[in-house]
Amino acid sequence: MLVQNPVLEKPLHQSRPSVPTAASQLHVAIICDGNGRWATSRALPRSAGHRAGAEAARRVISSAPHLGIHTLTLFALSSANWARPAAEVAAILQILQEYLLAETSHCLDEGVRLNIIGRRDRLPAALRETIADAETLTANGRKLHLRLAIDYSARHTIFQAATKFYKVTALSSEAFGNILAEVQRGGSTDVDLLIRTGGEQRLSDFLLWECAFAEFCFLPKRWPDFTPKDLRDMIREFEQRERTHGGLPHDCEL
Repeated sequence: MLVQNPVLEKPLHQSRPSVPTAASQLHVAIICDGNGRWATSRALPRSAGHRAGAEAARRVISSAPHLGIHTLTLFALSSANWARPAAEVAAILQILQEYLLAETSHCLDEGVRLNIIGRRDRLPAALRETIADAETLTANGRKLHLRLAIDYSARHTIFQAATKFYKVTALSSEAFGNILAEVQRGGSTDVDLLIRTGGEQRLSDFLLWECAFAEFCFLPKRWPDFTPKDLRDMIREFEQRERTHGGLPHDCEL
């Protein structure tokens, strides 16, 4: 049964930034980095940063469809994060559980299809059940495909896809991409724009295959401070870049 969490009770409906003119059906992926440092800088426990990060996610998800985004993938918990103190990992998993319970009904109302990518065998049973319920209830959403990466490793995902079909002798890159999307559940498309907050400039094992031709934007701003306006500004910057995918610019003369 879905319950409303008082910490996460604000609705998805909020002020919406204007749509950039050229944005159209983008896949935007975000490495949501800096929650812990945000909290530490304010003399707060790191768990407070993760809760503030959940609020930032709410704001961004609400604004995404109005910015021409059809798929939004948020990196919530890396497989590498299991190396963190057990108490912090437990807090993150609890916040994710609360978030899904609070937000699934909003996703349903807003036409948002929710999928979780990453391993599930190491997640608590209650969280796995909540994930399954959320995915089933929102399966018909068409306004936005929201993907949360939980216990996610791109290398592990690629390895899963490869080993699942290792006996196939004639496998094209396109076919392998389809296999990878199947393994991740809910399908996937190439990433157009990859954003990382928190000041670091690396992929950290996130969507390695799908980001082959993505444009990257790195911000020093930490994730809890990220706003829909920041997302709009990143999309506007993306629009100014010429994407050749290995070819030549349209105005290039030989």
